[in-house]
Amino acid sequence: MNSTPHRITKAVVPVAGLGTRFLPATKATPKEMLPVVDKPAIQYVVEEAVSAGMTDVLMVTGRNKRPLEDHFDRNYELEETLARKGDRDKLARVCAPTELATSIHYVRQGDPKGLGHAVLCAAPHVGREPFAVLLGDDLIDPRDPLLARMAEVRARYGGSVVALMEVDPDQIHLYGCAAVRPTGGDTVRVTDLVEKPAPGEAPSNYAVIGRYVLDPEIFDVLRRTAPGRGGEIQLTDALRELAVREDAGPVHGVVFSGRRYDTGDRLGFLQATVRLACEREDLGRDFRAWLGEYVQQELLVPVG
Repeated sequence: MNSTPHRITKAVVPVAGLGTRFLPATKATPKEMLPVVDKPAIQYVVEEAVSAGMTDVLMVTGRNKRPLEDHFDRNYELEETLARKGDRDKLARVCAPTELATSIHYVRQGDPKGLGHAVLCAAPHVGREPFAVLLGDDLIDPRDPLLARMAEVRARYGGSVVALMEVDPDQIHLYGCAAVRPTGGDTVRVTDLVEKPAPGEAPSNYAVIGRYVLDPEIFDVLRRTAPGRGGEIQLTDALRELAVREDAGPVHGVVFSGRRYDTGDRLGFLQATVRLACEREDLGRDFRAWLGEYVQQELLVPVG
């Protein structure tokens, strides 16, 4: 049975990945700590969760992820130095991560058995409450409050909610893919899910992106979910069981058409950095001017 809908306060952020696409930068530094302009990517994710009312954050970590804990902890020596110098602006930026959430917790995943296993590691902390899952590779612009909208859909329908985006058919094999039935507005009922379908076998061009609002029933399903694609326990497979069973679920999707920045690979990371830098009040005007000159002078000049 689905738990009674109520306000969602817990967010789970899986951060145990090795970040191999960013080597050698991630040899000693967690990928989540790479700066997008001047904030690590993980801070954007936690800020999003908190802005949606989720003030209890659990990070599912792995080896060599201690810098994540340090970032959200106090640094008394640095704070005292900045305070003594009267540098209030830098002091505020240093203190901001420590003041974001009511509580931030950490648990190690141990064996890298997939996203489904990472979510299952959160079960003792989450208990029998609905909760959100935020993947660090997707940065959602704060002007487009996707997570808050997903919580609204959960409150209306119960069950679980996934974030969906329409992508080009030739890109759908890179994502989990949802078969859907319209319910009105930006909401659809998910009737089936396929993890990274083979070309030509996708049931739609609705891709699952890295935001979920999950009913705690997902833990019961994950405990019996066998390894799937890539030999890993896939969250998509567990959600599919909830979507197709008559006595479970339901699973709904929110179709997102806002601003999303993909930092999961090097090109997307660079694009996110440029886009966000262009929109910064303190950097945007000068950076846009330089960028325009660079494109005009360096990229549009005929070769030879």
